[in-house]
Amino acid sequence: MHNNFKKLLIAVMIALPTLANAADSTTAPTPNSAAPVVAAKPTETAAAIKSPKLGYVDIESIGGESDRGKALKALLTSRKDALQAKFDSKKKQIEKLKSSIEAKLPLMNPKQREAKSKEFQKKLEEFQKFAQTSEEELYKLQEKETKALFEEIEKSAVAYGKANDFAAIIIKKELLYLSNAVDAQDVTAALIKSLNEAGQKK
Repeated sequence: MHNNFKKLLIAVMIALPTLANAADSTTAPTPNSAAPVVAAKPTETAAAIKSPKLGYVDIESIGGESDRGKALKALLTSRKDALQAKFDSKKKQIEKLKSSIEAKLPLMNPKQREAKSKEFQKKLEEFQKFAQTSEEELYKLQEKETKALFEEIEKSAVAYGKANDFAAIIIKKELLYLSNAVDAQDVTAALIKSLNEAGQKK
């Protein structure tokens, strides 16, 4: 989509000077002409050219203000809090076991010490594995739901763009330069509204 938009901009930038030059040039009347040829004024020609419409969106605003974005944030926060609670509980168990072993250590013989050491090491490895698995689970959930949200944003952008005659709708942070020949509009609010309405229909 970005490449097509760049090609469109290049085509517009190339075409506009050509059209402007054509408007500036006049055809001199020949001696046999019955009436002089009147050249169109540059302002009239420029007004007749319809500028392509470009829409741009603030993805962070959509994520933070749309119903779908708020729901995603709530889901991730809830899941993170639940995993954090389990993490804290398991951490306390490990610390309690460690304190218990250290208190009894002077009374243990070498064989008992080795057994307790292995027990503690096993519990510690399980705790570390849980922490890693929890982090991966949260990341996968975030990636999955964020992708789904972005797909919904794309659908809304396509529908809104077609309905309102936009040549392209892009992400605002990817917009580095626009010539005056392009009619650029912020459609963030419109897409948030579209997303919310689509969500209510489900």
